[in-house]
This record gives sequence, C-alpha cells and structure tokens, in this order.
Amino acid sequence: MNTSNDRRQFLRSVFHAPVRLRLGERESQAFLHDVSLKGALVEVSASWGGRVGDACLLRLELASDAAITMETTVAHVEGIHVGLHCERLDLDSMTHLRQLVEHNADDPALLERDLATLVTQGRAEV
Repeated sequence: MNTSNDRRQFLRSVFHAPVRLRLGERESQAFLHDVSLKGALVEVSASWGGRVGDACLLRLELASDAAITMETTVAHVEGIHVGLHCERLDLDSMTHLRQLVEHNADDPALLERDLATLVTQGRAEV
C-alpha cells in the first residue's frame, strides 16, 4: 500500500487482530490491519468472495465482554486486502473504537475532529 498518496480523512490506528466478517449468510475469519472511525483494512482468504459495494459486518472481539461491531460496505479489494467503509456503529462499539484509536493517536485533537465529522454526517448511531 502506498501511504504517500493516502487520502484518508480519518485517523487510522494500526491494530493487528483476528476479526469475523459476515457477508450475507457466510461468516469467515479475517485479519485486521488498521481501523478508524470510518472503516478498516482487513486481510481475507483468497476464497472470501466479497466485491466492492457488498454489505459486510465486521466484529472485533476486544475482551469477553467488549467488542466492536461495525456495519460496513466493501470499498475496495486489492488481492487479499479489503478496505471496508463504516456505515454504522452502535454506541458501545463507537466507545470501544474511540478508546482504541485514542490510545494509539499521536494527536488526540485529530480524533475529536473525526468524531465531530461523524456527528455532523449523522453516521453514528446513539
């Protein structure tokens, strides 16, 4: 991935962890590379089968009683790397995701900017 041409608007946090992806009725394992308030980059198996525009549910287990569940749309597929655009987060997931991103952020003001943008766009489910 070429980060010199990175046009992402939202602060991303490198966070390597297994995740579950549900695409229609199929659920599969994937591997999270990074995450933001507006999406994630995951690595999937070669047989995953998702296409740009498909709805996909991402679930990242943080602890036995904490998880981030993100309703997403497949934004791009480059081999086994899939970019997911977040469409909706519940309040608990947003809280956990905010803490995760904030913990890894060099500049907390950028996270506040991202949250303000989400509220303005009406994308967060509260």
